[in-house]
Amino acid sequence: MSEFDLITFVVQRGKMDKVIKEVLNAGAAGATMFFARGTGVRERLKLLGTLIQPEKEVAFIITKKEDTERIFDVIVKAANLEKPGQGIAFIQPITKVVGYIEVK
Repeated sequence: MSEFDLITFVVQRGKMDKVIKEVLNAGAAGATMFFARGTGVRERLKLLGTLIQPEKEVAFIITKKEDTERIFDVIVKAANLEKPGQGIAFIQPITKVVGYIEVK
């Protein structure tokens, strides 16, 4: 069984700093972030009157299994992901990791 999980989340550009601040305050060891551009959903939601900007920010966070749900919930709340068009977040198990540094 995996000891770690990978949380990946995507938010609209300009929203990441707030989310990362909350995640670090919640005890995450760190995050890897980068810019991206989305396509597909934007065009379909535009027909429903919801405008989604194509510019995105993506982050990866490695968490210890026992911290995953708590940190995931912080991400969902800070990024307002329960509202359509705000982004997406998901969790994947990590089967092997090297270089993880625990912050105490």
